Amino acid sequence: MSQTESGRTDSGICPPKTARGQKTRESLLRAAEKVFGEKGYYVASISEITQEAKVAMGTFYLYFRDKEDVFRALVQHMLELLRTHLRKHVAAATSQMDAERLGLKAFLSFVSRHKNLYRIVLDSYSVDETIYSGYFQVFADLYSRRLSRAAEQGEVRPGDAEVRAWCLIGISNFLGMRYALWKRPASMDKVVDAAFDMITHGLQAR
Repeated sequence: MSQTESGRTDSGICPPKTARGQKTRESLLRAAEKVFGEKGYYVASISEITQEAKVAMGTFYLYFRDKEDVFRALVQHMLELLRTHLRKHVAAATSQMDAERLGLKAFLSFVSRHKNLYRIVLDSYSVDETIYSGYFQVFADLYSRRLSRAAEQGEVRPGDAEVRAWCLIGISNFLGMRYALWKRPASMDKVVDAAFDMITHGLQAR
């Protein structure tokens, strides 16, 4: 859900201009995150979201057009939160390989703390494939540019940056599902170590 030059969003609903309105919208988003995360998009209802947020049904439509609108807003919210989280934790990296390790560890810790939001992103594939693909495309584009710069600077060997970006996203995505969403391991550091070893050295015998 993007904002136009006039200040209106794609849904045709203006973002709240007051602190109270912003607080109500955030309350609805938190409630939707809980309901969608626990029940899934197709089972969840707007009435359950408004009950969780403790607001009237009509209030929902002041901020969101329909169930899909608030769902899209949550995927965008996840994207923004994760980008901020990764930037913060990768800022200290001294090389691209250092950034890979720090980024993977930060990603897994983020998913562990935001399980419902991550479930919503995964659920978006069945709601509208463009939501799902658009979410990952943002990260793939950023990743590709960083990998290209790292190759130019001699930090990684030359190769197809776009394909590599999607490979690395795939690794993070499924590790997040297995070890942060489904069953947390005894040591997340050991998971990061094993994954980083493969990213660094591949599968070929040394």
